[in-house]
Amino acid sequence: MENNKKYLKLLAQKYPTKQAVSSEIINLSAICNLPKGTEHFMSDIHGEYEAFCHILNNCSGVIHEKVDLLFRDTLSNVERQEICTLIYYPKEKLEMLHKECELPEEWYRMMLGNLIEVAKLLSSKYTRSKVRKAMPKEFAYIIDELLHVQKDEDDNQVRYHKVILDTILNIHNGDEFIIALANLIKRLAVDHLHIVGDIFDRGPCADMILDLLMEHHSLDIEWGNHDILWMGAACGNKASIANVIRNNLKYNNTRILENGYGISLRNIALFGEKTYKDKEPMDAALKAISVILFKLEEQIICRHPEYEMNERLLLSKINLNDFTIKTANSNLNNKNTIIANTDIKNNYNKNDTDTVSDIPCNSDCNPTELLYKLSDTDLPTINPDNPLALTEQENAIMDELQAAFIGSNRLQKHIKFLYEKGSMYKIFNNNLLYHGCVPLDEYGNFDGITLDGVVYQGKKYLDYADKMARLAYLDNDNENALDFMWFLWAGHKSPLCGRVIKTFERSMINDENTWHEPTNPYYRFYHTEKTCNMILHEFGLFSPESHIINGHTPVKTIEGESPIRANGKLLVIDGGFSKAYHETTGIAGYTLIFNSHGMRIKAHHPFESVYKALRDNKDIDSESEIVYTASPRILVKDTENGKQIRDEISDLKMLLGSDVVN
Repeated sequence: MENNKKYLKLLAQKYPTKQAVSSEIINLSAICNLPKGTEHFMSDIHGEYEAFCHILNNCSGVIHEKVDLLFRDTLSNVERQEICTLIYYPKEKLEMLHKECELPEEWYRMMLGNLIEVAKLLSSKYTRSKVRKAMPKEFAYIIDELLHVQKDEDDNQVRYHKVILDTILNIHNGDEFIIALANLIKRLAVDHLHIVGDIFDRGPCADMILDLLMEHHSLDIEWGNHDILWMGAACGNKASIANVIRNNLKYNNTRILENGYGISLRNIALFGEKTYKDKEPMDAALKAISVILFKLEEQIICRHPEYEMNERLLLSKINLNDFTIKTANSNLNNKNTIIANTDIKNNYNKNDTDTVSDIPCNSDCNPTELLYKLSDTDLPTINPDNPLALTEQENAIMDELQAAFIGSNRLQKHIKFLYEKGSMYKIFNNNLLYHGCVPLDEYGNFDGITLDGVVYQGKKYLDYADKMARLAYLDNDNENALDFMWFLWAGHKSPLCGRVIKTFERSMINDENTWHEPTNPYYRFYHTEKTCNMILHEFGLFSPESHIINGHTPVKTIEGESPIRANGKLLVIDGGFSKAYHETTGIAGYTLIFNSHGMRIKAHHPFESVYKALRDNKDIDSESEIVYTASPRILVKDTENGKQIRDEISDLKMLLGSDVVN
């Protein structure tokens, strides 16, 4: 009781009178009965700035739908599309129109009127206070007046608002006002944005995407495997750094490193040219960083037998006399794989077994190792007596690159943002969001890793991974945490990876049978409702309306795959933005819209270009599929924010009934 009284006294400082308390209760109760705001889910953006920017601007088609709803019977398709393009790219579209001709006053008057109608429709589900806060400050008063015009007997307000528009046009402020209205419309169309992982790699402009996200009014990020790779690199993990550089060299993406983050690749390029003289400069740099990468990764594996990745110790298996290697052709769970050089293993410590851990064998198993000829026999930097050791020059290059990643101000700013807004998973409005998987064993039970005698599985495992990722950022000298960042990228039991990465085989062996990358059993079991419910319950979600929102794996629509799994309990929204995936998927991926009416998944066709969108008012073609329809309509009181508001109302009612306020 004493603690309650202290709390009520503190609350009374904000609401000092009974009338103030009563007014706030009325206000909060009204808010609870507004429709829930629209949530927009995107995933696997992979540096494709233009496509991402367009999907963000059109809110996965929400704005187009609202424009059609308002003007389908009064405006042509061309006219409606021009309104949409103006909302998506107001500044750029106006510049293009001005170059073509002088825009007449009537055009401005018509377009401003149309934009005000769209803004009115979208603002109807929010409080006037919230809408006002979303407005550009320099136009807030004027927009507020225009959005709330009321028809009266003498048309006083109509005349008042006509004078406002006349004045805007007379002082040639139309462009600025259109831009302000377009930005408000986009802000109101989506109340909250979810990025379900993988902003980085493949495409060239992840840095520009992060700049855009940092300006967004409300969002969260669930880290993807490519995000955690860059986060590990920015924390100083050398294996992560080598992977980042290799990925960007492979996809001809060095712009982001050199121009975006000021990280020079000059020395690795010079070293590659000098060491691998028979290759083109970029191929030589790729080869140089690949060999360094193999060494660094295997050093981590040797330091951490608990990662259960001994079968990936391949450098010590190379016979440098005839350039052959013995390895399984596609095997994760091979109990018979023998580490060829026990001395090398012991040099990197701490592994007291010669065989891979005893894991149940799946259908991919091949219990025998086969002998393969290496496709690349030019390996001058590998020491037969100590194949995992970097040469003096390789060490110097990695020290320099480590300093460059840690010292890049822009990269560190972006990584700080990822830590502030991001996490391994997110529970939001009864849905569970994560990028990769919740690791399962061959029998469909939760799987994980054992560290210092503690078994980490399910939610406990993802919480541990989140804690270690933050520790790596806060303490760059913690080698265990830094190594774990690499494990999250590449470990076959990592919740962000979920497969055996075969970079070595794809680089060094021509036989494609060795390239197959077995995936975690999660990707078989997540088709069943029973498994999805098991995962949801593990995270405390028991509502029949709860869903798992998953990214990471491109949906092969061209082969008949559906993004909706397990009778609608799990939705795969790999955005498919990366052009490298379009031939595999057949489309440009999926996004998700969750509003007061229910949940819809949106399938998108490839985006052509911003220029074509501006010139031809060309939008991304999308198809919508309803996941479920909410009945009754979902209100604010049904959301997580609504629960907090109801708690506030309860506290205020307690204050109202006390003797603390007058």
